[in-house]
Amino acid sequence: MAGIAAMVLAGVLGTTLGLNDTATFMASCVAFVAVALWTDSRLARRRRKAARAKADKAASPTDPDFSLDPESPKREGRAG
Repeated sequence: MAGIAAMVLAGVLGTTLGLNDTATFMASCVAFVAVALWTDSRLARRRRKAARAKADKAASPTDPDFSLDPESPKREGRAG
Protein backbone atom coordinates (compact mmCIF):
# COMPACT_ATOMS: atom_id res chain seq x y z
CA MET A 1 0.00 0.00 0.00
CA ALA A 2 2.84 2.38 0.84
CA GLY A 3 4.48 1.68 -2.53
CA ILE A 4 1.33 2.66 -4.38
CA ALA A 5 1.05 5.85 -2.35
CA ALA A 6 4.68 6.68 -3.17
CA MET A 7 3.98 5.98 -6.83
CA VAL A 8 1.01 8.35 -6.87
CA LEU A 9 2.95 11.04 -5.04
CA ALA A 10 5.88 10.74 -7.47
CA GLY A 11 3.43 10.94 -10.38
CA VAL A 12 1.85 14.12 -9.02
CA LEU A 13 5.26 15.67 -8.35
CA GLY A 14 6.54 14.70 -11.80
CA THR A 15 3.53 16.24 -13.48
CA THR A 16 3.83 19.38 -11.35
CA LEU A 17 7.50 19.74 -12.24
CA GLY A 18 6.63 19.51 -15.93
CA LEU A 19 8.18 16.13 -16.71
CA ASN A 20 6.88 14.29 -19.75
CA ASP A 21 4.73 11.21 -19.27
CA THR A 22 7.59 8.74 -19.70
CA ALA A 23 9.78 10.45 -17.10
CA THR A 24 6.87 10.73 -14.68
CA PHE A 25 6.05 7.04 -15.09
CA MET A 26 9.69 6.02 -14.61
CA ALA A 27 10.00 8.16 -11.46
CA SER A 28 6.79 6.61 -10.13
CA CYS A 29 8.11 3.10 -10.74
CA VAL A 30 11.41 3.88 -9.03
CA ALA A 31 9.55 5.28 -6.02
CA PHE A 32 7.36 2.17 -5.87
CA VAL A 33 10.32 -0.22 -5.97
CA ALA A 34 12.28 1.79 -3.40
CA VAL A 35 9.42 1.84 -0.90
CA ALA A 36 8.60 -1.84 -1.51
CA LEU A 37 12.22 -2.90 -0.87
CA TRP A 38 12.45 -0.71 2.23
CA THR A 39 9.21 -2.18 3.62
CA ASP A 40 10.39 -5.72 2.87
CA SER A 41 13.69 -5.16 4.68
CA ARG A 42 11.91 -3.74 7.72
CA LEU A 43 9.57 -6.73 7.90
CA ALA A 44 12.44 -9.17 7.50
CA ARG A 45 14.39 -7.41 10.25
CA ARG A 46 11.36 -7.61 12.57
CA ARG A 47 10.89 -11.34 11.85
CA ARG A 48 14.60 -12.02 12.35
CA LYS A 49 14.52 -10.22 15.70
CA ALA A 50 11.49 -12.22 16.83
CA ALA A 51 13.14 -15.49 15.78
CA ARG A 52 16.30 -14.63 17.72
CA ALA A 53 14.26 -13.78 20.80
CA LYS A 54 12.46 -17.10 20.54
CA ALA A 55 15.74 -18.99 20.08
CA ASP A 56 17.37 -17.16 22.99
CA LYS A 57 14.57 -18.27 25.24
CA ALA A 58 15.94 -21.83 24.79
CA ALA A 59 12.99 -23.97 25.78
CA SER A 60 13.80 -27.06 27.77
CA PRO A 61 11.61 -29.97 28.94
CA THR A 62 11.31 -28.42 32.40
CA ASP A 63 9.97 -25.10 31.06
CA PRO A 64 6.21 -24.65 31.16
CA ASP A 65 6.36 -23.32 27.57
CA PHE A 66 7.98 -26.50 26.24
CA SER A 67 5.76 -28.34 23.82
CA LEU A 68 6.22 -31.28 21.53
CA ASP A 69 4.42 -29.59 18.67
CA PRO A 70 4.82 -31.67 15.50
CA GLU A 71 3.99 -28.61 13.38
CA SER A 72 7.20 -26.77 14.29
CA PRO A 73 10.18 -28.60 12.78
CA LYS A 74 13.58 -28.29 14.45
CA ARG A 75 15.45 -28.34 11.13
CA GLU A 76 15.27 -26.52 7.83
CA GLY A 77 14.17 -28.09 4.58
CA ARG A 78 11.23 -30.02 3.28
CA ALA A 79 9.44 -32.52 5.42
CA GLY A 80 9.07 -36.01 4.15
